[in-house]
Amino acid sequence: MRAQVFSTSTGIDALTMIEAPVPTPGPGEVLVKVGAASLNYRDLLIAKGGYRSRQKQENLVPLSDGAGTITALGDNVTAFDVGDRVTACFFQDWPAGRATDHAMESDSGRASDGFLQEYRICPVGGLVKTPDHLSDAEAASLSCAGLTAWSAVVRHGQVQPGDVVLTQGTGGVSLFAVQFAKLAGASVIITSSSDDKLVKAKALGADFGINYADNPEWGAIARDIAKDLTGGDGVDNVIELGGTQTMKQSLIAGRPGGTLSLIGVLSGATTGNVLLPFIISRDVRLQGVTVGPREDMVRMCQAISQAKIEPVIDQVFDFENSQDAYRYLESSAHFGKVCIRLDGA
Repeated sequence: MRAQVFSTSTGIDALTMIEAPVPTPGPGEVLVKVGAASLNYRDLLIAKGGYRSRQKQENLVPLSDGAGTITALGDNVTAFDVGDRVTACFFQDWPAGRATDHAMESDSGRASDGFLQEYRICPVGGLVKTPDHLSDAEAASLSCAGLTAWSAVVRHGQVQPGDVVLTQGTGGVSLFAVQFAKLAGASVIITSSSDDKLVKAKALGADFGINYADNPEWGAIARDIAKDLTGGDGVDNVIELGGTQTMKQSLIAGRPGGTLSLIGVLSGATTGNVLLPFIISRDVRLQGVTVGPREDMVRMCQAISQAKIEPVIDQVFDFENSQDAYRYLESSAHFGKVCIRLDGA
């Protein structure tokens, strides 16, 4: 089989195609023929060696997110059959409940090999059945971005009908947040530096768009929009993806007693100009979100199946052009998910 690996060098140019033997599943495992994989921002960090000693140093097969078809079963496997279409969980060993150190180290494509290979062994607890109406590329977008947004909106956020949700940017997590918040009956405000992307986000279901490049003090604008919508005091749940450069505005947008779902640090990982007394005095709940367990992946897929939600895929690259997929993600030109097709379909 073919696999893409990062050699001992770092950087997108170090991604190289190799030949490797097709593995054989052991007890409690299955062999998946990978149809597609998707990229996340963290994959750019891994490509540059950003996790340092916490990532595999030689011949790492990247990407945590993949979907495909089971082609072989190991002993004692009863949950799946050959021919089942499946999607990988981001954490291969976090079945349910609270996060643990062990669960947090069971992700793929960092310390252990990921899904940018034609076949991969998976434990049965690391897979869910793919919603029937989704392609492999669409399904592969669920593992990290989809479940992260689900956790922020549903599992942790407990968004209710009539709530106001604000989400930042038009990457995969943000657009899933739009879809899940609308499914929950909430109104959605979205930010972007591109008016064209805001138009697309509104077509997806967002109620209001704010161009943060034109309106650097967008927090007050979002707060006033939320007040007009509900008669309340601001946004109920802010999906915080920016980090250092956006948290102040997010806190201004949020209502007293609201939630700030902290997911990304695209503009920096330090606290910057965040005023801690502001958080305390307004009784703000800061909720870190790190994807989620398999039980929530199952619930999310059930909701996606029932509502026939379609993930937003910007572009699908061929396996041979995986470097181009990384570069496209790095350009920030995408609207939604960037995927790689492995099966040629």
